[in-house]
Amino acid sequence: MALLHSNKQLLFAGVALLISILGCLTPVFAVAFEVKNGNNTCIMAELSANISVKYAVANKQMNTVLVALPDNATVDNSSTCGNDTVAPLLVVRFGDGHSLSLNFSRNASDYQVDTLSVTLNLSDSAVFVNSSTKAPITVSSNSTGIHASLNTTYRCMSATHVTLTDVNVTFSNMRVEAYLPAANFSKEATVCNADISTSTPAPKTTPVTTATTAPPAPTTAPTNPTAGTYNVTISNETCLLAKMALQLNITYQNKTTVFNINPVTTVASGVCDTNISTLFLRDGSTNLTFMFMLNDTKKFYLSEIAVATSDGFIADNKNLTYLRGTLGRSYMCSAEQTLTVTSVFSINAFHLQVQPFGVSSGKFGTAEECQLDEDNMLIPIIVGAALAGLVLIVLIAYLIGRKRSHAGYQTI
Repeated sequence: MALLHSNKQLLFAGVALLISILGCLTPVFAVAFEVKNGNNTCIMAELSANISVKYAVANKQMNTVLVALPDNATVDNSSTCGNDTVAPLLVVRFGDGHSLSLNFSRNASDYQVDTLSVTLNLSDSAVFVNSSTKAPITVSSNSTGIHASLNTTYRCMSATHVTLTDVNVTFSNMRVEAYLPAANFSKEATVCNADISTSTPAPKTTPVTTATTAPPAPTTAPTNPTAGTYNVTISNETCLLAKMALQLNITYQNKTTVFNINPVTTVASGVCDTNISTLFLRDGSTNLTFMFMLNDTKKFYLSEIAVATSDGFIADNKNLTYLRGTLGRSYMCSAEQTLTVTSVFSINAFHLQVQPFGVSSGKFGTAEECQLDEDNMLIPIIVGAALAGLVLIVLIAYLIGRKRSHAGYQTI
């Protein structure tokens, strides 16, 4: 039997965030797994995953929950390096009876994930609240899009979606390699299309570098950022729209850095579900995650923001209530708005408009303006009214004075 172990570590967090529908929200970090046969490593994987599950409850209703791959997930004993008749297999166990497995195959030049399988224990009442089914379910897909050249690492920092029956798996921060020639990831990488800029020719492989640099500390305050338009489109249908100019304020290692997100170089992706929508933004080595929730009163709000940079800075707040709006409408704020995430991280947002739910025909719904914009409109009204009042007072005083002056010259 193969000797297996899992080595968990917090890595540069990608554009992903793991949550549960109960509000047990936790930041997403890549989790590392390793499969060995004796002293020989055959499979290595580092990844984050969100698993969206639709399940039946009473009265033939359906609920949706997002199940996280936690950092205490372990490699299951059924994992194997394979042989001439058995394919390599990585099985990851987590939670109360849940698992995720990757089955590999190869040819003369490439390897791939042939099958992705997810097993979920619906009797886990902490996750599947009021589930009408208690038996475990297993769903699989033979279309994962995960393939690479032999002796290279498959690398995909962007969000990658795999659709199964009533289950959607979203991977991010992903590095995986099977048929390893050595005891570590190969120096060369096969990079997924989502990570390759459309303006750059797509090389098949590129060297993996571990060198990291922090965003440069500006000598002067940066100019106001440029607004970018971002969307999340699933199955040719836009489910989230956002237009905003973003400026990040980060205090790390006793240095405060202020820099702008460049919409030209930013790659957007995300996940949409009935009550949860997530927008991932990646600008170079900076990764941002915005998570929106829809409550029972059909009001949405920004519930969580996370950031990760390649120099190791990570910040997250899962208890936010920013950008509140109504289902089917958009939230709009033209004024500068500071979104405080933690004591060491905040975002200055300009010219912001966002609609995370109920997008129709790929366009923003009726805008609900923020209090700052209303205040900005109210100030000139108040000033105008005050000036009008002052003019009226002067006019009345003038008329009273004139009347008294005229009365003093009357004959007796």
